[in-house]
Amino acid sequence: MATQSEKAESFRALHHRTGPFVLPNAWDVPSARIFEDAGFPAIATSSAGLMVSLGYPDGQGLPRRDLVAAVARIAGRLSVPLSADVVAGYGRGPKEVARFVGRILDAGAIGINLEDQDPDSRELYRVSAQLRKIRAIRELASRRGIPLVLNARTDALFRAPGEPDARLREAIRRAVAYRDAGADCVYPMGLTDAAAIETFVRELACPVNVMVRRGLPPLAELARLGVKRVSFGPAASYAAMGLLRRTSQEILERGSFDGLLEGAISHEDLNALARPRAASAGVAGAPPVPGP
Repeated sequence: MATQSEKAESFRALHHRTGPFVLPNAWDVPSARIFEDAGFPAIATSSAGLMVSLGYPDGQGLPRRDLVAAVARIAGRLSVPLSADVVAGYGRGPKEVARFVGRILDAGAIGINLEDQDPDSRELYRVSAQLRKIRAIRELASRRGIPLVLNARTDALFRAPGEPDARLREAIRRAVAYRDAGADCVYPMGLTDAAAIETFVRELACPVNVMVRRGLPPLAELARLGVKRVSFGPAASYAAMGLLRRTSQEILERGSFDGLLEGAISHEDLNALARPRAASAGVAGAPPVPGP
């Protein structure tokens, strides 16, 4: 029966064990429970998967209360730690971002993913502005007495000017600054090249997160390169939607239901995914789901 702080410490420890750990990104209660039942030691939310499941595109168009409520529902059904993707923090300045992260902590999350691009303009924030947000979040977590794990994402590989080498240098520069401001892990969005990963890990000398996408080296190679955290990102939601698209086409074009039925879980199994695991019954600090 772990407290929220104990879950945070457990999650933090995963970033410092030998070799990488795989962090699946869920978009609702049943997907999170599927991952927990499979044996993953922690779960994260996928901003894209979660928001689209609620009828909003990825970004910050989903109302704050709805994101907080979704995180609370998921956290309340898990016994393992949950990290929440808060996009760019849902705030124009550090105080507003910290207040929102406080609501995410109240919902039961013990980690966050914070990105450095404006969801509307797709432009990178100034490093100084991002550092103020990170420091404000660290101060909030310290006041709360929760060892929050902050994963600082940079989109410099896509959004910074220049050739690929220049964008990699900018991603490293930003990640070093975020680390020094209090980030526990850094996340260079889009980094898949083995040589570039090795350079990034060497320069950062702290836990590095990479995301599952085409071209990413296999787990054994990532371990050799020194990666500590491998997240699914939206890959699992892509896969689930891809399955539904394929089976829909199979039914309409071929009249076969095999793809829909093969490997499917039962009604009992589906219902079980809505209930907390037995191990999580009575977990200290489990939050209630916020009202409207």
